[in-house]
Amino acid sequence: MSAGAEVISLGCRLNIAESERIRAMLAGERDVVVVNSCAVTAEAVRTTRQAIRKARRERPDARLLVTGCAAEIEREQLAAMPEVDGLVANTRKLDRRAWNAPERAPQMPLRRTRAFVAVQNGCDHSCTFCVIPQGRGPSRSLTISQILAEIDGHLAQGAPEVVLTGVDVTSWGHDLPDRPPLGRLVQAILDRFPELRRLRMSSLDGIEIDPLLFDLFAGEPRLMPHLHLSLQHGNDLILKRMKRRHLRADAVELVARLKQARPEIAIGADLIAGFPTEDEAAHADNLSIVRELGIVHGHVFPYSPRPGTPAARMPQVERTAVKARAAELRAEVVRARDAWLDTLVRTQQSVLAENDGTGYAPNFARLVVPKGTASGAIVTVTPQRHEKGLLS
Repeated sequence: MSAGAEVISLGCRLNIAESERIRAMLAGERDVVVVNSCAVTAEAVRTTRQAIRKARRERPDARLLVTGCAAEIEREQLAAMPEVDGLVANTRKLDRRAWNAPERAPQMPLRRTRAFVAVQNGCDHSCTFCVIPQGRGPSRSLTISQILAEIDGHLAQGAPEVVLTGVDVTSWGHDLPDRPPLGRLVQAILDRFPELRRLRMSSLDGIEIDPLLFDLFAGEPRLMPHLHLSLQHGNDLILKRMKRRHLRADAVELVARLKQARPEIAIGADLIAGFPTEDEAAHADNLSIVRELGIVHGHVFPYSPRPGTPAARMPQVERTAVKARAAELRAEVVRARDAWLDTLVRTQQSVLAENDGTGYAPNFARLVVPKGTASGAIVTVTPQRHEKGLLS
């Protein structure tokens, strides 16, 4: 008997949300594998190629299709891979006609834990290191009514947590009539769904957090105390060369105000190691921003030049230094994380259980849940220790 459709999701949370929709559209299809690719770094493209080859080995008779950012940015290279049967444009991946999917396919994916809801797509900014606008196009926002309708479907299926995601989430609303700020959307969701137990934000650009959204982070218990910043670096000169719109002091001031208002808030951040022209002093600023902000959920990326970007034409840092600095940054985040987890031992945590025997607290700490806990249940856990980033 032939196997059903499989969707392999790589990269960001937006890809996860889109993969769930693709999987729902292809429900009932047979012998199809979709790789929803990522191209944010050279390593991400390499991982995409590995996933394609692995999928072909495991499903030799399936029709293998590739979509996502790498399918735009590395289109010719991926199309030339013998394992690939076809590409679906990133802009058409949610159009059932691109997959020849029947109208009877369900629109709403089933999620019993966290439901990822894409509120916008694309990006209007021009960071010098980034190729994502090439793969995603300009920023496009869903309307509040469209987002509420999708969340309503997830809640009807019992999802206890909703995660708002996108390429540049804080740009949501900039292309809509009267340019509503993101805080207005978050408030509308909380008002419309009093039964929603947990609302979480994915990566945000701190400089664009509007006053209403700040107030909700500071005082709304159903908005999770977990802020992941699109920070990228801790040195002002590097931030300017990245063409970021904030400086180090902006991030420091934002986090200080949030922690004063809501001390339990956990800070995450994206950080790039070894950006072109980065010297040892700039790297030291990157290390110290981890300590100063208390970054306990860190995504560290060793810089890799992306084709066609301004940063690729800047003086490059030697590759061994890039890798070494990335390792130092990751170690710094681990130290901050371990110290933070120590403070959570023997404290009560409300944990949303996943299907692997663990779950996530509101602050996104990962904990072991009691044996037999159903996926999607929210249980109270009092951890007694932590080991390798896991409380138990």
